[in-house]
Amino acid sequence: MLSACKQSDNSTIKVGILHSLTGTMAISEQSVVDATLMAIEELNAQGGVLGNQIEPILIDGKSDWPTFAKGAQALIQDHQVSVIFGCWTSASRKMVKPVVEKLDSLLFYPVQYEGLESSPNIIYTGAAPNQQITPAVKWSVDNIGKRVFLAASDYVFPRAANTLIHKQIHALDAEVVGEYYIPLGHKNVDAMIDAIALSQPDVILNTINGDSNLTFFRELSQRGIETPVMSFSIAEDELQHLDLKTMVGHYSAWNYFQSLNTPENRRFVTRFKQAYGKSRTTNASMEAGYLGVYLWAKAVQQARTTESTSVREALKGATLDSPEGNVFISGINNHLWKPFYIGQIQPNGQFSIIWRQPKPIRPLPFPAYRSVSSWQKYLRTMYQSWDKSWAAPPLTAGAEI
Repeated sequence: MLSACKQSDNSTIKVGILHSLTGTMAISEQSVVDATLMAIEELNAQGGVLGNQIEPILIDGKSDWPTFAKGAQALIQDHQVSVIFGCWTSASRKMVKPVVEKLDSLLFYPVQYEGLESSPNIIYTGAAPNQQITPAVKWSVDNIGKRVFLAASDYVFPRAANTLIHKQIHALDAEVVGEYYIPLGHKNVDAMIDAIALSQPDVILNTINGDSNLTFFRELSQRGIETPVMSFSIAEDELQHLDLKTMVGHYSAWNYFQSLNTPENRRFVTRFKQAYGKSRTTNASMEAGYLGVYLWAKAVQQARTTESTSVREALKGATLDSPEGNVFISGINNHLWKPFYIGQIQPNGQFSIIWRQPKPIRPLPFPAYRSVSSWQKYLRTMYQSWDKSWAAPPLTAGAEI
């Protein structure tokens, strides 16, 4: 019933969009905002949800994790939104998680991440490690080489991801020959490049986030280091802001690429270019943000209310024929079953898909070789070591391991 909906005086259903529009992460997050807004506009053109138009309320997280927490609280308490679509870094999501749990709201999180988390108040439309990192590491070792270097930003996603990678590399009878971390937004990568040159790896596994990738790939190119790079946070949109000539031939692992040749994706790409310009591109996190809006709307229609408890129940097992393929929400952990693809960067700024697992992969956010309580203790220890933060402070980051 409409009376059960959180709505404004003019009978709109308010939803929150919480992303970085400024700072080091704006290079990635602005486009997710665009795709989220496009989904809302499409739904409004179809009559909205429960007969009401959807009203987006946008807050800038400013690439600052405490700002994300304050933004989530403002969206829920001050603006009375029914749901939040947002966050990119795990540091920002970790700050928003206790807010949506305490206030019993709902967050749709659209980015691949390190796993080790499951919340009844978060729908994870990006990939868990076993849906992105694990198959990409296996492919890299099998097809490129067994000497691996880990290049990373210094916050919770790369640290946790590399913990998982170390275990897998050992199981594959391969070797981590070097590991180096830089602060988020850091532009000085000389020491990292020195470590790569010294260790002479066969492949670099890259979990650097944001605009630090610009100097990373530029320095690799200027030093004449031709080691293939497998990236976990570089997609089509980032390539438009980076120096493409330094990146051609390198790889990325995602659950979606713009170059997917399916009717659903062709329609998605066409609509996005019509809305934002022919030069714009789509990418995996944009697509995950887009499909999250549709999954929420579908659940609201089924529940006949925007009340969080009812919507969460309706989301269990929800399915969608999305641009990346058929996805559905696990009723166990609120993660999506997703396909997987490896792409190689082309001179036109697109990816040639060179390997695929189109059958949806079951999400396993907690690797079974340790207990859930053990993983939670691991995260708490990391958090405490960073003075109760989810990212290392600049003075202690930039360390070779």
